[in-house]
Amino acid sequence: MQSSLHRNLVSCDSGTTLRLMLMAVAALMVILFAAGCAAPPPVPTDAQDFCPLPAATFAGWFQSGSVSLNGVVNPANSLNGGVPPTPNCGFYQWSEQMFMWLTSPAPSAYGGGAHIFDSPAFFDVSPPDGSGNRTFLAHSAGLIRAFALRDAQRGPHNLPVVADRSGKLLEFNPPNANLKPLVRDPSGQQVEIAHVRLENGRPILLDGQGNVIGAQHVATATVVPAAGQTVSPQLIVQKFLIDGIPIFIDPSLAVIDVEQGQAGDSSVLEAQTAANGSLVYYATMVNDVYAYFLTGVKDGAITTTTPGQFPTTAADLNNTIAFATAHGKGSPPFPDPNALAIEVKSSWVVAAGLPNLSSYITMTATIPTYNQSNPNLWTPTGQQTVQLAMVGIHVVGSTAGHPEMVWATFEHVGNTPPATYSYTSTTGPKTVTQNTSGTWLFSATGSAGPFNCAHMFFAGPPTNNIQSSGPSTGCPGPFTISPSDTLRSEPWGLDGSNASSNTEVISMNSHVRGMMASGDIRGNYVMTGATWTIFGSPPSGAIPGVGTNLLTNTTMETYQQGVSNCFTCHQNGLNPNGLSHVFGGLKPLF
Repeated sequence: MQSSLHRNLVSCDSGTTLRLMLMAVAALMVILFAAGCAAPPPVPTDAQDFCPLPAATFAGWFQSGSVSLNGVVNPANSLNGGVPPTPNCGFYQWSEQMFMWLTSPAPSAYGGGAHIFDSPAFFDVSPPDGSGNRTFLAHSAGLIRAFALRDAQRGPHNLPVVADRSGKLLEFNPPNANLKPLVRDPSGQQVEIAHVRLENGRPILLDGQGNVIGAQHVATATVVPAAGQTVSPQLIVQKFLIDGIPIFIDPSLAVIDVEQGQAGDSSVLEAQTAANGSLVYYATMVNDVYAYFLTGVKDGAITTTTPGQFPTTAADLNNTIAFATAHGKGSPPFPDPNALAIEVKSSWVVAAGLPNLSSYITMTATIPTYNQSNPNLWTPTGQQTVQLAMVGIHVVGSTAGHPEMVWATFEHVGNTPPATYSYTSTTGPKTVTQNTSGTWLFSATGSAGPFNCAHMFFAGPPTNNIQSSGPSTGCPGPFTISPSDTLRSEPWGLDGSNASSNTEVISMNSHVRGMMASGDIRGNYVMTGATWTIFGSPPSGAIPGVGTNLLTNTTMETYQQGVSNCFTCHQNGLNPNGLSHVFGGLKPLF
């Protein structure tokens, strides 16, 4: 198959010949091959067909019944047969179709908008307030008002999370001025922390007289589940911010050792200066089915086939339609009800200055602004409305038999170089070696690392400052507020050596992008994987889920690659409250 991303062979200085890809947009050629030996292809075109996708099936996705340039695509029928029966390929096929649907031009039935997710059929979701609560915001086509610098990851109790040094994610209560930062010294006495300094990336605690406090430090902390409990409880620790350094203390008054480079509410990502040096901004949106389902459930008007789960059956959907109609949504109330509940989280950079802007999906948005005079501390100054370019998107949705939702992610091909990975080609096993040559949005040309080191973090309420990060394991630091070098460490959602799984994802990518019309803007985004659970069971374990269960997006989970996935934070017995990014803390529409 001739992919729209296929290129001719190019020789490097080493004499090694690499098969390169033809980018859908000619301008992107310069980006990938600007310096030295050409970078590996975004998607190999010679993978064995581990995930078949007939041309007639792909054409049937389009509303017109035939492939067309940037044409409108129908959503997968999540109510009945939305996921074809063959794992894992059926889930990847669902993910690809949903991505193409969301990024299609919005038909009139959606009420306008450049893309379906940019239409009044979707709702913006506000960033969490100081209590972790969010609200629905009616979406105006062409403008998202709820962009945030960083939306802290939330755990089962709707609290932000932090990774300890073992990689375990812990929920924490934000700083509270009414609480004293008390720890226990070796004698068991409680001592208040007055000051903190960092040595080799670890905090040194000082009392009011400047003496070092020999407080107990633990790499992680565990809680034994109660008898009969099937879901492990999440340990909740308390965060303090002392001398600008975050400290986390568990209920026993021991200090939890965390990576200081990731110790804020959330690390902040910045594009390379050679591009435009933009910070990365985030937005969360849900579709109309999701919004009315949530409102009906929280109002006690909707009960699902299985209590506490997202809609997956005709009865669930009919209850949601009836509720929306009764509250004046119209008849029919939804343009695409069989898509079921959809949640979208996307990442964006400022469009101005991008050398290949025409290869990005763009949107106007209101974003925060900062005083950048101090290289170690940026303070908020207000907001501005600008054009943004999409660099990543999580596509999440419920489907028949899967109330836990299928979680898929897509990235722009120019984001980051991939680490070494293997796959099965039509001529046998192949390995694509890590290569940072060329120009990338989030990695310096030819970088040798260190990779995925957070240079700064978002302090969160009440200051909402951006602060530079100290050193952490493998990251020399301290850093200034600056771009970091990012690597896609699990290029196709699992360990790079898993050739079979890699080939499945690559094969589906190759089919979809190869059959798109030349120049279709969606061809500049690749699926790096999708995850779900077996038979839709509640996720459990350190890294739950199947499919590509090391799934992360380098623009959203940049500094947590390889230690978690979507389900790591979002696991609980009640799926909407435990799995959705926003369900638990989101207020009803009315």
